[in-house]
Amino acid sequence: MSAPAPQNTERSPRRGMCAAVLCLEAITLGLTTPVLISIADASVALALSLGLGLAVACLLLAGMLRAEWAYALGWVIQVGAVALGFWVPMMFFLGAVFALLWGTADFLGRKIERERAAAYTAFAEREQHG
Repeated sequence: MSAPAPQNTERSPRRGMCAAVLCLEAITLGLTTPVLISIADASVALALSLGLGLAVACLLLAGMLRAEWAYALGWVIQVGAVALGFWVPMMFFLGAVFALLWGTADFLGRKIERERAAAYTAFAEREQHG
């Protein structure tokens, strides 16, 4: 009697890696709020809406990554993080780092999922014919 085909019940590596990037980015973006107020002389309302707004958006989006459209929205957040560099110049660098991390997590996650699906298909075909 042959072994049953493995089930694809594992968590998505793409979703896990991208959610981790967004959670770490949320901390960084949240910490830009006091910097915007004290160093960039932004109004409290602007600083809260930019810094905390983007941080909350990251956390909410991390929970929505089951949907494919959420990954596109993740790129929008990356653009927003880099754009904070116009108020806090260091965010040009930090935003670019997080955009690179986001892109890497998205790319590698897709690659792992493709390779995993191919392995499951090959295993199922081998079990059927063998």
